[in-house]
Amino acid sequence: MDKRLPHRIREIRIQFQSAGKSCTADSVREELCRSFAEYGRLKQQALRRMVLQELSTPLQEANGADGQNGQEGPKKKKRRKAKEDSSALSAQPPEKENMNDSLRRLYAQGSDANLAAKAERLGQDPQSARKAREKASMAAARREQGLSDPRSSGGFQPEDRPEERLEDLGGVDEILDDLRQLVVQPLSHPEVFSHLGVQPPTGVLLFGPPGCGKTKIAHAIAGTTGVPFFKIAATEIVSGMSGESEAKIRQLFQAATNAAPSLIFMDEVDAITPKRDSAGREMERRIVAQLLTCLDEIQKANVVVLGATNRPDALDPALRRAGRFDREIAMGIPDESARAKILEKMVQGMRLAETLDLQYLAKKTAGFVGADLSALTKEAALGAVQRAFQGLADSRQAVPSDAPDAEPVSDGPERAYTATEMAHLAVEAKDFTEALARVQPSARREGFTTIPDVKWEDVGALNEVQADMDAAVCEPIRKAALFRELGLTVPVGVLLFGPPGCGKTLLAKATANQSGANFIAVKGPELLNKYVGESERAVRLVFQRARSSSPCVIFFDELDALVPRRSSEGTGSSERVVNQMLTEMDGVQSRSQVYVIAATNRPDIVDPAMLRPGRLDRLLYVPLPSAAGRLEILQTHMRKLPLAADVDLPSLAKAADGFSGADLASLAREAAMLAIRKAASPCLEAADGQESLAAAAGVQVTSELLAQAKSRIQSSVGVQERQEYEELAARLCGWKPSQGEESST
Repeated sequence: MDKRLPHRIREIRIQFQSAGKSCTADSVREELCRSFAEYGRLKQQALRRMVLQELSTPLQEANGADGQNGQEGPKKKKRRKAKEDSSALSAQPPEKENMNDSLRRLYAQGSDANLAAKAERLGQDPQSARKAREKASMAAARREQGLSDPRSSGGFQPEDRPEERLEDLGGVDEILDDLRQLVVQPLSHPEVFSHLGVQPPTGVLLFGPPGCGKTKIAHAIAGTTGVPFFKIAATEIVSGMSGESEAKIRQLFQAATNAAPSLIFMDEVDAITPKRDSAGREMERRIVAQLLTCLDEIQKANVVVLGATNRPDALDPALRRAGRFDREIAMGIPDESARAKILEKMVQGMRLAETLDLQYLAKKTAGFVGADLSALTKEAALGAVQRAFQGLADSRQAVPSDAPDAEPVSDGPERAYTATEMAHLAVEAKDFTEALARVQPSARREGFTTIPDVKWEDVGALNEVQADMDAAVCEPIRKAALFRELGLTVPVGVLLFGPPGCGKTLLAKATANQSGANFIAVKGPELLNKYVGESERAVRLVFQRARSSSPCVIFFDELDALVPRRSSEGTGSSERVVNQMLTEMDGVQSRSQVYVIAATNRPDIVDPAMLRPGRLDRLLYVPLPSAAGRLEILQTHMRKLPLAADVDLPSLAKAADGFSGADLASLAREAAMLAIRKAASPCLEAADGQESLAAAAGVQVTSELLAQAKSRIQSSVGVQERQEYEELAARLCGWKPSQGEESST
């Protein structure tokens, strides 16, 4: 235990004797815990044993031993100590010792004996050997009582000054202004705050998605101010011993207070500060309470605590009040201008080609955070290095061996490249383009957000609907600055309705591809869950991910399954999902740069509140294709098929009245399958390198096969059903058939 304990026990005995009190083990132990609080945290049974050991020694003899100044021989002292231990143990009732305590004491004795023997082998003087034995006995006592080494437990030392500076960060200008006011100024010039009598902030909480730069900002603040920087991961505080975690928090704040002005950075602070109402263990509640106490104690100590988390809602509410974490700063996904500034900072040390356009690159990296952009620049640099080595090797091989500047052939190391040879090397735009295909941003790691590969050329007919979709979705994304200047910040929602198979889903994918935005496809029923609250949570998660990946297009297929018409009772899980959808579409939180496209075959059963302006503003009817549209669809699907000379696609398109786009795609596929089965040659290998596989196998689509395929494919939409759709479109959005378009009415 503590080597000051015997002296303190003797002082208490002297006080009791002068006051005429009786010196018992319990009275001395209680007075010791009352006078010195650190002994109250120890095991009282072991403390009582130590008190008994000291009480067994007469007070005058003990004073005489002290007065001898340690001249007593080590053997005599050891025998006397063993005698005192035996007398103390005889005064105590025997305790049951378990196997773990026996093994721990056995190993501890062996290690202590080894330490003492090592000291004697090294030829140390008796005084040093005695100190080594005392240290070994104290370490054994600490291990026996479950206490850690004080040198290791209190070893919180400030980190070296980081190399990052606030000037090296880009795209976070507003956040840096707040941090300079809240953190940098109180740490750099505390005398100004003391002169004005203003209490500086205590803590700042940074929260945002992973990779947005929370840790880098903390390092930049420490590097700019140059104050002692205490960096600790929240999980380093947690210990298995009861009370050890709280002691580490106290030691951390005490070390920061001694080095004030100083900065404490606690990364992933949510790991040790959960909500105490839902905390699973009592230790977590004690850690939160201890952290709250330490934050209150450093109010005027010139210590600023900087916390970082990506789950701010998981923190205990008591931490998120003024006086503890005074300010919460949100670090979201950077927008296009912020990404351009981040890229400018990241490529400052790189040799770039003049054709590289960082603004265009920032536009192509929607949803990228700072860590993703850093990975993109590294990947582009590696690609440029690989291309440079290949070019340099080719240039050396192109030099004739008899040329005056030719490199002699030898088995030694290669000659270093000269500055003249490397003068034309630079990181070009194609390196970043190739890196974009290999780097996947954080928002797409779960496979939730994708960019479709469907283009306008893949969509046959529907020219008028394409123009409306381009004006409603693509133009606001391409000309975002102009729309912001005009105050048109709320994006338009589009509802595509019409018969099944008309290309509503294909049209939504082509729109997302044409605009260059991210695309989230949601099948209506997949958000529904039987557990209460899970369906609403899934809807919130969809819009949250869309906002983090903006500009983004959300496509809700089969919308009628997700937001059906609400009943007058207003009960049930479906009504709650409708309410959540209405709130996300036009609620308190803005959905800027998040465009919603929905598709349904039954617009009459969709809740009317979804169809008002501000939610789904535009209602577009996707009709069955006309004769010209059917011809265009057939040409699109058959452009890769080997058609015979007798095939008349205009006549086939005119005869396929009532066929939807899906029916025509099925017609082309069926004709291709019949041609493959009818092929004369079963060989699927080309006769030579220039002939195609279809020509080698004799595959050819004839008019007879097309007629046979048409007899097998029936129209999926009847005349009466088509008439109902057209009447519904005329009532909802005032649709009228265009010139040259058939109508069943």
